[in-house]
Amino acid sequence: MSLPDKPSLRSTMLSLLWLLIVPVINVFYGILNHPGNHVYSLKIKLDLLVPFIPSFIIPYLLWYPFITFVLITLAFKNRHIYFQTLLALCVGLVTSYIFFALFQTGIERPIPTESNFIHHLVRFVYSHDQPYNCFPSIHVLTSYLMIKGARILKKTIWVMISVMSIFIIVSTVFVKQHVLADVIGGVLVAEISYRLCGITISFVQEKKQRSC
Repeated sequence: MSLPDKPSLRSTMLSLLWLLIVPVINVFYGILNHPGNHVYSLKIKLDLLVPFIPSFIIPYLLWYPFITFVLITLAFKNRHIYFQTLLALCVGLVTSYIFFALFQTGIERPIPTESNFIHHLVRFVYSHDQPYNCFPSIHVLTSYLMIKGARILKKTIWVMISVMSIFIIVSTVFVKQHVLADVIGGVLVAEISYRLCGITISFVQEKKQRSC
């Protein structure tokens, strides 16, 4: 049997339990987020032209609730796309952690000196997130996946989700958490993961249909 496009309330609630796998996988982020024997820099001359814009810390911090909201929306709308997006997210995270472990990159961050609220938020992020685990960017990876998955929603909703995703993506370089190479890496990992997971789910569904 194939996954129904429009899931029932009961199946949706059960499907949402799979979201719990994300914080479990994220445990490895903290384990890997410290300097190893070799820390590489992917900064290029073009990165020097990217300004530090502290106000972009707002969309940067809205990332986690935004991703959660979009995934829950997809679960209620289309079970197939929800699982494809969630599975791609998990595959992308695991892929990223392999990069973090085998090819660790770091970034030089500015020192926010002003005493306003925005700079306080920047200092909060810097103090709770070490300047490693940069390539590929998980913020970019997951935000790009939301653009892919949300295409099944109404056009106005998809546009709003896409705009917010783009704000989060560009925020990663404007608050100096990532360089441009990290953004490209995040998009590539997301795109490949989403396509592979779509092929895998479709194959499993077809196999089940033939066995019924």
